[in-house]
Amino acid sequence: MHLESIGLNNFKNYESLKIDFSKEINCLVGKNGSGKTNLLDAIYYLCITKSAFNPQDNQCALHGQDYFSLRGKISLGERTHTLVCGLQLGKKKLIKLDEKPYKKASEHIGKFPVVLIAPNDTDVIRNGSEDRRRFFDGIISQTSQSYLNDLIQYNHVLKQRNSLLKQFADRDFFDAALLQQYTDQLIAIGQRIYQVRKNFTQAFRPLVQKHYALLSEESEQVDLQYESDFAQDIAALFKQNQKKDLILKRTNVGIHKDEFLFEMEGELIKKFGSQGQQKSYLIALKLAHFDYIFTETEIKPMLLLDDIFDKLDDFRITKLMEMVASDAFGQIFVTDARPERSQKIFEAIGHEVRFFEVKGGKLG
Repeated sequence: MHLESIGLNNFKNYESLKIDFSKEINCLVGKNGSGKTNLLDAIYYLCITKSAFNPQDNQCALHGQDYFSLRGKISLGERTHTLVCGLQLGKKKLIKLDEKPYKKASEHIGKFPVVLIAPNDTDVIRNGSEDRRRFFDGIISQTSQSYLNDLIQYNHVLKQRNSLLKQFADRDFFDAALLQQYTDQLIAIGQRIYQVRKNFTQAFRPLVQKHYALLSEESEQVDLQYESDFAQDIAALFKQNQKKDLILKRTNVGIHKDEFLFEMEGELIKKFGSQGQQKSYLIALKLAHFDYIFTETEIKPMLLLDDIFDKLDDFRITKLMEMVASDAFGQIFVTDARPERSQKIFEAIGHEVRFFEVKGGKLG
């Protein structure tokens, strides 16, 4: 799979741009703030139907404009597909594959997998459990449409149950049978999500450990643990927490409380790991992400590397480039503010590299 070309209209700082890419390595160079990351984000948006950096779609429109659109040509196997994503502010987002619109954006997830490594990725280690759930949900959803559908349905029912709990408090009444209907739905859907997450963790853990060992100069052992309320009698747990739910007006147990623990020598890496160890673990997560999708789908995801040469030391850059040279990856996109550095790094690899100079939302 590779992205042949992309066209941008009113996307972030790009008024209009059309660009053709190499099947192998594409390096976007230019000063900070010129739009290199925005171009990577446009590629990510085409594949995932949302920005990697802006939670609101309307934040992706060029300042002063009320719409944006993206058009890409992606080669997969022997076919070339045309993909369009667009948004008119105040209207529903439009996503089309080969000129046919999707009924739901979620139907597109997983068709053209992508892995992004960006500077703010350390949030998944340092921040709360929600960031880690979102990270792993993103990986699993690219390989399982049924999992994504369950996740969407679970969050819908959870929102309804929480709304009901607030109504009980606001109107000073309680209907146990009605609440139990929503509880039963959460348990049924949650059980399926729990089993997928449990199986995923078992498959993903050795991939993380393999890549960490490759990227780290130390010999410490790392691990990935999965904790969930569903590992115990979940129906009994909901009953035990019913009073608490009514007081706090929200659901306090369930799959939305799951935690993924990143460990090193039995301790949490966010508390006891050095910056170098955290970086190694993070990139190990991302490379495991790549491996997992490739194993499950037999498609090599596009790899987007945003400003990583500034964030990694020479040892880790060398290890990563050894993987690039060994054809471990498919199509790669890299951003760098120092073109001479990128040229030097890629000269030694012997792969086709196409350089693009980005200047203020245009190609130089």
